[in-house]
Amino acid sequence: MARTTPHHHPLTEGEPLYRRIATELLGELRDGVIPPGERLPGERRLAEHFEVSRETVRQALQVLRRDGLLATDRRGSHATLPGRPVEAPAWSGFPLGARCAGRGAVARATMAWEAPPSGHAEALGVAPARPTLVHRYWSASADGRELRAAVTSFSAVALAEVEELGRYRDRADGTGAAELRRAYDWMRRAGLTLHHRDTITRIAGAPSVRVIRRVHDQHARPLEITELVMDAQEDVLVYEFTVPAAV
Repeated sequence: MARTTPHHHPLTEGEPLYRRIATELLGELRDGVIPPGERLPGERRLAEHFEVSRETVRQALQVLRRDGLLATDRRGSHATLPGRPVEAPAWSGFPLGARCAGRGAVARATMAWEAPPSGHAEALGVAPARPTLVHRYWSASADGRELRAAVTSFSAVALAEVEELGRYRDRADGTGAAELRRAYDWMRRAGLTLHHRDTITRIAGAPSVRVIRRVHDQHARPLEITELVMDAQEDVLVYEFTVPAAV
């Protein structure tokens, strides 16, 4: 939840500030800045966002809860506005989501805190052997034929700017399942405008293509690089990308 211009709270006679903040927050919820069901940022971040005190934010949130527009559980507050639910894609490979062909296809996604491949380190401006967050994806058909293999490395900028990505560092042991399907949305909500360049080349002697995606922000800082090898005969490459930052 980020912005590029300051908030202005026009005075309405007799209307408390917290109600004006509740109205502004409701407008952002309805605009889809926070989709239905998504967890809201904490009170401190909301206070910075609206340039008011945490107590004002707390009162504004209470108004929306009372109207049934927010719900609170042990994970925090989340929007309950009616609307199209946030759908998880039918495929699990971040970030170049390609549908696995055929019944019985299997997929595996893991994440580790390790040194990225040499080509990735150079693209991200990471010193050689310096660890970062590395996501790996692999899928195969029911008969064991490899369909896709991908590796994604994140930059220090992405980990510092995107809270959701930063949380993965302590649990990135390379063994557990790692679903990062919404990483681009997390970056966008952190105020980053995403620019990507995809290079697609044929692999000689094989029915496969190699896709290399480089992503940087509005300040030309690298965010991530992905290298994907996929069976071009059996797989369909699907791009889902939001360019502008959430404001």
